Amino acid sequence: MPINADYRGPAELPEVIPVFPLPGALLLPRGQMPLNIFEQRYLAMIDDSLRDGHRLIGMIQPDAAHSPDENKPKLFKVGCVGRITQLAESGDGRYILELTGVSRFEVVQELSVKTAYRQCKVDYFPFIDDFTARKGEDDVDRAALLAVLTDFLKANNLKVDWEGIDKAPNEALVNALAMMSPYGPPEKQAMLEAPDLKTRAEILIAVTEMDLAKKRTSGDPPLQ
Repeated sequence: MPINADYRGPAELPEVIPVFPLPGALLLPRGQMPLNIFEQRYLAMIDDSLRDGHRLIGMIQPDAAHSPDENKPKLFKVGCVGRITQLAESGDGRYILELTGVSRFEVVQELSVKTAYRQCKVDYFPFIDDFTARKGEDDVDRAALLAVLTDFLKANNLKVDWEGIDKAPNEALVNALAMMSPYGPPEKQAMLEAPDLKTRAEILIAVTEMDLAKKRTSGDPPLQ
C-alpha cells in the first residue's frame, strides 16, 4: 500500500474532514480509488487538503432516496476517509488522483461552512478494527467467494488475472472485489457498513448470486 502516513488509531485522524459525496463510490480501508476531479469546488477541496497537510478526503454516498433537496442531497451516515497518495495535473484544469482508504467513519454532524465543498465532524471509533490490517480475514470463505466470482466472469464474458487473485490476501481480495463490483448505492453501502470482513464477503456473494439468478431468469424463454 503506497502510503507515507501510519495511522494507528482514531486519535491520529482529524475530527473534521472535507467530504466528497459520490453515488456508487465505495472506498474501503487500504483500498485504492482513482478519481478524476474537475468541479471547481472539489478542486478547491483538494488544494485545501494539500495545504493543510493532512491530505485526507472523506468519501461518502448521497442518500438520494431520502433527499428532498437535489442540490444538497442528504448523506449516508457512514463513509470512509482516504489519503491522497497519488496526484497529477492533467493540463486542462483537472486533478487525477488516487485515494488510499484509511478508516470508515460515522457522520456526527455536517457543519455549516463557507467552503463550496461540504465538511463533517466524524467519529472513527465505531470502526477501530479498520486500523488493524487484515483483521478477520481467516474467517472469510475464500472458496465461496472465488466460486461466485468465476460464475460472474463467465456470465459476463470477462477475464481476470487469476495469478494475481491467487496471490492476494483475503482482505485485499474482498475489498477490491467489493469496490469494483457493478452494484448500486444500497448494495455498496451495505458492504461498506458490514461489521467485519467475513460479513462483507458474504454480502458480496449474496448480491452477486441474486444478480446472476436475475439474469438467468430474464434470459429464459417465456413459459407456454
